[in-house]
Amino acid sequence: MKYETVIGLEIHAELATETKIFCGCTTRFGGEENTHCCPVCLGMPGVLPVLNRKVVEYAVKAGLATNCKINRFSKLDRKNYFYPDLPKAYQISQYDLPLCKEGYLEIKGDFGSKRIGITRIHIEEDAGKLLHDAEDGSTLVDYNRGGVPLIEIVSEPDMRSAEEARLYAEKIKSILEYTGVSDCRMQEGSLRFDVNLSVRPEGSSGLGTRTEIKNLNSFRALVNAIENESARQVKVLESGGEVVQETRKWDDVTGKNTSLRSKEEAHDYRYFPDPDLVPVVLDEEYIDRIKRELPELPDVRSRRYVEEWGLPEYDAGVITASLPLASFFEECVKEYGGDPKAVSNWVMGELMRMLNEKGIEADGIPFPATHLAGLLRLVDDGTISGSAAKRVFTEMFETGEQPKVLVERLGLSQISDEKVLTEVIKRVMDKNPKSVEDYRSGATKAMGFLVGQTMKETRGKANPALVNKILKQLLDE
Repeated sequence: MKYETVIGLEIHAELATETKIFCGCTTRFGGEENTHCCPVCLGMPGVLPVLNRKVVEYAVKAGLATNCKINRFSKLDRKNYFYPDLPKAYQISQYDLPLCKEGYLEIKGDFGSKRIGITRIHIEEDAGKLLHDAEDGSTLVDYNRGGVPLIEIVSEPDMRSAEEARLYAEKIKSILEYTGVSDCRMQEGSLRFDVNLSVRPEGSSGLGTRTEIKNLNSFRALVNAIENESARQVKVLESGGEVVQETRKWDDVTGKNTSLRSKEEAHDYRYFPDPDLVPVVLDEEYIDRIKRELPELPDVRSRRYVEEWGLPEYDAGVITASLPLASFFEECVKEYGGDPKAVSNWVMGELMRMLNEKGIEADGIPFPATHLAGLLRLVDDGTISGSAAKRVFTEMFETGEQPKVLVERLGLSQISDEKVLTEVIKRVMDKNPKSVEDYRSGATKAMGFLVGQTMKETRGKANPALVNKILKQLLDE
């Protein structure tokens, strides 16, 4: 029997506010343990939370950018499930009246275009961090992260493969970056994915028993966890067993998928309206103002690159998926003043290669866009060859030095003097009479050998276009 995988994602994003959701403590990442805390986020007796206005604004902005309806009336609820990493032992979240609902996103891949529904986006507080000591079995807790504001973006179960889930998650990340709602630094836990997954016989309309995989913090882990869990469930069913509804943990280092606990339902959390927080009431003017402030989103920018600059759709899609990369690209195009496709070729080729090799995100490019624009101009004016430019680029990535300085230091200036090149080419022809004779007998491929010998003679510094021109003239005489 063939099986179909059904996937829904819950994406948690820490908001880019300066202070926590219910108090004035900093949201800065790191810091000495338990130093970003106060009586409110530590849940001391007698304290009262006050909702951070910016949290509501960012959540509404995320909702509008993902085609959600915005609830004019929403409220905050207590989620009464024991949280050892929250000092109150419960979480303040939203249940039946979230800020945003009924949105969608379009994703594109080899399968074409597909719409993924978004059930809801709600606000809540993040939990602290448990620190386990493997030696003595003790557990300590750092409450610095407790109370940092989150939005949870809950999708419909519309995805059918790990690839679709990855594309959807990447789209959400880029939208949150473009809107400034979250910095999305996955290595710091700012963006985390929970997967709800079930399998069913192909062609069936019913849903199988789902499992949840918690706290995935990379696209690689997301894909690996989905593929592993899908295969595990199929194996269970084919062996005559039943899939159990549970929460599981994926370890991307070991490739292990283990059970954590039975999966809770909404009634297990015993939600009720938080009595210390007033409802959130939004008027049309407030929502319209945020809508007007929305920036150019990834899809719109991608279309602009295609329509105005003639980029292929694929190039435009890859570049605009990351706001730092798109910003770098645009600045380089404006500084360069030449064909935007030439810039795209370098960004998609050498730059992406180096970022992947070094494991660096686009916001960590070690030189300004003006450096790449300067390098392209050096190629255009014949100062260096294309191959020499790649060497300069690699060195520029390592040192951050300006391309002109590197060309000088590495001695890579291109020879474009016709008189000098003519003398070199004549020497090469004298050393290789057989190739000259072959060319004049009709074996035009021999010219490629002679070009190569000329480049070797000049240690790669000869202007290739000029070499071809002069060599052809001499051979045809």
